[in-house]
Amino acid sequence: MTDAILLEAAQNSKAWPFQEAHRLAKRLRDGKNSPSGEDAPAVFETGYGPSGLPHIGTFQEVLRTSLVRRAYEALTGQPTRLIAFSDDMDGLRKVPGNVPNQDVLATHIGKPLSRIPDPFEKYASFSAHNNAMLREFLDRFGFDYEFVSSSDRYNSGAFDEALRGVLANFDAILDIMLPTLGEERRRTYSPVMPISPTTGAVLQVPIEVVGANEGIIRFTDEDGRVVEQSALSGMAKCQWKVDWAMRWVALGVDYEMYGKDLTDSGVQSGKIARVLGGKKPEGLIYEMFLDANGEKISKSKGNGLSIEEWLQYGSEESLGFYIFANPKSAKQLHAGVIPKAIDDYWQFRERLPEQPLEKQLGNAVWHLLRANEHHEGPDAPGAGDKLGVPYSLLLNLGSARGREATPQNLAEYVASYTGEPVTDPALMALIESAVNYNRDFVAPTLAKRSPVDGEVEALKELDTRLAEAAADTSAEDLQTMVYEIGKVEAYGFESLRDWFRALYETLLGSEQGPRMGSFIKLYGVTPTRKLIAEALAKA
Repeated sequence: MTDAILLEAAQNSKAWPFQEAHRLAKRLRDGKNSPSGEDAPAVFETGYGPSGLPHIGTFQEVLRTSLVRRAYEALTGQPTRLIAFSDDMDGLRKVPGNVPNQDVLATHIGKPLSRIPDPFEKYASFSAHNNAMLREFLDRFGFDYEFVSSSDRYNSGAFDEALRGVLANFDAILDIMLPTLGEERRRTYSPVMPISPTTGAVLQVPIEVVGANEGIIRFTDEDGRVVEQSALSGMAKCQWKVDWAMRWVALGVDYEMYGKDLTDSGVQSGKIARVLGGKKPEGLIYEMFLDANGEKISKSKGNGLSIEEWLQYGSEESLGFYIFANPKSAKQLHAGVIPKAIDDYWQFRERLPEQPLEKQLGNAVWHLLRANEHHEGPDAPGAGDKLGVPYSLLLNLGSARGREATPQNLAEYVASYTGEPVTDPALMALIESAVNYNRDFVAPTLAKRSPVDGEVEALKELDTRLAEAAADTSAEDLQTMVYEIGKVEAYGFESLRDWFRALYETLLGSEQGPRMGSFIKLYGVTPTRKLIAEALAKA
């Protein structure tokens, strides 16, 4: 595939990453020049608050930003950078409940996260620990990024020029911010927060700009003493919305997406960026995740699904696939969505090589295979692979075995079905995930009922036919056999749906189930007859 062919298809693609890329390309239509006059990379950014560990929200934001980045590269052929920015100059507001040595942290409330001891006693500071966890997290998923620390930028003086801009436009920034604040907050608000020379805390106090160009400010310290000191080189930090705008300008950020809960912050930071002589980046405002009841996920409630939990029951690719669709629509995030996400991902992945290019660009898998450093598109190893056994069918196998399901016995069923041992790591991982899901969500809910009325005779007839079936009977022929029994009027089924529901409820213990011909072929005729015998014994 030539770049020209890809470019032509990308120009017409309606996939949301390309739509976002189009907006950014329009913004940078005349190119982005570096000081040397050469084309400079378009800068993408994602933000991270290192008071906590990276989570599924971190994953989705970096993934979605990477999808737009790769679409922009395909659309324009221009270079890009992705900055993962850690706001580790932020002051510690409260002690997290999930860390050791909480009494030690309690003595450092208010201080920058980068100047607080690591409660895990592994790194030089609390933020250094969580920043390391962020990099390990992003590296685990193969993201291509540049890590930038707020404390490094402030302390080194790299933000000094931008800080001078904030001080020079102090009153204009106040005019933007004060109308958005409550009366009490207005009395203490300052766009720039000094670091106390006595306690090291980030102070929420009014300041007076003594000399903007020199970076000199005046304020009242915690001990009541009036202090005049520099705001440069790590002696002060901007308030969050001012900091966001200052960062956009200082780093030359062209694109950053954020959640719906930050919509107002984005508006105000955009105004401040203009005051500072810059421009608000392009970006998508995405909807938040919801729990199984449709309520907003909250860390305090613990009603969400962690990335570790998803990866216990599914794969990174299936999570990416689920996140890909409709970022502007709220998504429920709970274990119940995982099976369909896995099967849908593999269906789209199998379909990819056979699709014309314009269809490929609308296929989530095309984008996912380009999102990180590990893959380079639909011609990369793995694209178009077929597992042969859907996750939903593996779950049905697990439900048939109940609490006795193991990766080994499910792999044996699959080997019998396909005629060869399971050697594909992706399939084995899927089998192990299905066993985990069955153990935690399926087996505890199984309740096989007794067959009644015509169901008894129908099951006897199915058992008889299975006993007579040849060992190599196809899944399709087995399906036809089941259909024919359900159509016999003497058994009293009003519809085939009633017959299949009876099979699911009596043999598998659930209201819904698989295509029975495929299930019998995979599970095996003899084990299926055993399930029938167990059901008839209850009649």
